[in-house]
Amino acid sequence: MKKRVSVGFMCILMLALTLLAGCGGSYESASETVAMEAPASEEYYAEDIYTSTMVTEEAVEEETGSGSAEPAQAAQTQRKLIRNVNLDVETENFDVLMSSVAEKTKEFGGYIEQSRVYNGSQYYDERRNADITLRIPAEGLDDFLSAVSENCNVISQNETVEDVTLRYVDLKSHKEALETEQDRLLELLEQAQTVEDIITIESRLSEVRYQLESMESQLRTLENQVSYSTVYLYIAEVKRYTPVKEQTTWEKISTGFVDSIYDVGEGIRDFFIGFIVNIPYLVVWAVVITVVILIIRFVRKIAKKMKMKKPENPEAKSAVKNEEKADGSK
Repeated sequence: MKKRVSVGFMCILMLALTLLAGCGGSYESASETVAMEAPASEEYYAEDIYTSTMVTEEAVEEETGSGSAEPAQAAQTQRKLIRNVNLDVETENFDVLMSSVAEKTKEFGGYIEQSRVYNGSQYYDERRNADITLRIPAEGLDDFLSAVSENCNVISQNETVEDVTLRYVDLKSHKEALETEQDRLLELLEQAQTVEDIITIESRLSEVRYQLESMESQLRTLENQVSYSTVYLYIAEVKRYTPVKEQTTWEKISTGFVDSIYDVGEGIRDFFIGFIVNIPYLVVWAVVITVVILIIRFVRKIAKKMKMKKPENPEAKSAVKNEEKADGSK
């Protein structure tokens, strides 16, 4: 009699799990496990459960209309859009713009997710630049971009929009189905009378809870990406702004001429700056060259004195005198 009660309870358990099969399709494994564990003498119970499962699945398909309810639910849900913006700007006053970006980000309720600042190099004449990743509330994104553009020169701006409404609705519906299944499993767990029943229910309950945590994490990620848009901001420090509008022929000529004069002035300025900066090196090289010249002269002087101290050949001496006389007669 006790065996009969246990088998009957297992049939009720399988029927309850089968009713929720339309939401996840993950109850088959549990049904097969219980069916395999059932005694061979009670195969008709498994057949009854299988028949009930088939009828229930057909009824669920007829009620849901083969999944047509999900698009309808998505149509009623507010659009879930993820906006990402790539913004390249240049500025003549790097420090002021950096402070302005930080203030505007805080003012609009956003935060700086990542920041990299390069302070430049005097040796290579490189200017400062910065890569900043900002998270700005979606409702204030356009106003934030306009506020930043007022304090700098925008070189390029690219925006991408991703619609994740269907994905969000799908995750939410699966989460609700799993929560319903979890509640039902908890009720069955309270009614379980044997260790075998408890183990089976708790095993499925663990799987449901794991899937629930995963879906909740995905939903939180989507909600954060939708609520806070991402702005990838690149700031470059320049001496003069780059023209962003199309120029006429005369404007190009005048701009080119002015640029040439500017470059000549910059070249002269850089020459004098370099000369003044390198004066210590020039002094050192001047001292080294002077010492080398003095050493060479000293060596030549010593060589000349040594040459004069050598004994002279009489014949050579007379020949020199004859040459001097010849020169004097001339």
